[in-house]
Amino acid sequence: MTARMDNKFAALKAEGRPALITYFMGGDPDFETSLAVMKALPKAGADVVELGMPFSDPMADGPAIQAAGLRSLNAGQTLKKTLKMAEEFRKSDDTTPIVLMGYYNPIYIYGVDAFVRDVKAAGIDGLIVVDLPSEMDAELCIPALEAGLNFIRLATPTTDEKRLPAVLKNSSGFVYYVSMNGITGSAVPDTAKVAASVKNIKAHTELPVCVGFGVKTPEQARAISATADGVVVGSAIVNAVAANLDENGKVTGDPVADVSKLVGELSASVRVVRLEAAQ
Repeated sequence: MTARMDNKFAALKAEGRPALITYFMGGDPDFETSLAVMKALPKAGADVVELGMPFSDPMADGPAIQAAGLRSLNAGQTLKKTLKMAEEFRKSDDTTPIVLMGYYNPIYIYGVDAFVRDVKAAGIDGLIVVDLPSEMDAELCIPALEAGLNFIRLATPTTDEKRLPAVLKNSSGFVYYVSMNGITGSAVPDTAKVAASVKNIKAHTELPVCVGFGVKTPEQARAISATADGVVVGSAIVNAVAANLDENGKVTGDPVADVSKLVGELSASVRVVRLEAAQ
């Protein structure tokens, strides 16, 4: 799979600390602002960047990310422009892994062969496609793996021992553990239950296990990262962008500064965890 992803998690393991994975919506509120946010994420402390593909009917996303997707689409964002965003990012950053996250419908319309080719050319390292289960691996997963892309699966609190092997089959990069039942940003994860689930998944795979869907604050990130290989923060970042927009989605503040401040706090919180554990 992609050297960037492998190298990043190997370096984090050597440091003895978890990853901070940051999600933002491509094209929200417009291409240039969104690209500026993307470029700011690693500088603020993000280890892996999740680039959201806007989609009109996102079944797993909460209100914040749904609204971001609609703002993006209304501003004219397309899948081709989202890939262009990654390409522009790569001109100044060739080390931070990029994971493209979204739904299958826009990919299907784009065409799988063309999509895989263009994703690879744009410098993207992995895919998270929420609505493609392992039973549909031939649709996109296998072509992506053959092209050298990571295909990252979601495991959830309802993924039992019978289902887990199917989730892990053909997975690469890392396993994304959804911390709760429900949509993104809708509740606070139960740290004890998350820790138990992460431990169980790690008994079945050597892949890093990263946790998301409910982590919003530095305190939550710190608690989750005590047992996980990484934490994913999305809705809080999307909200930091939205707080700098007017009711029409136009920029009125400084979303890059606010996102950078939040990610810096999250990064500091995650980085201190293993240091304390080692003392």
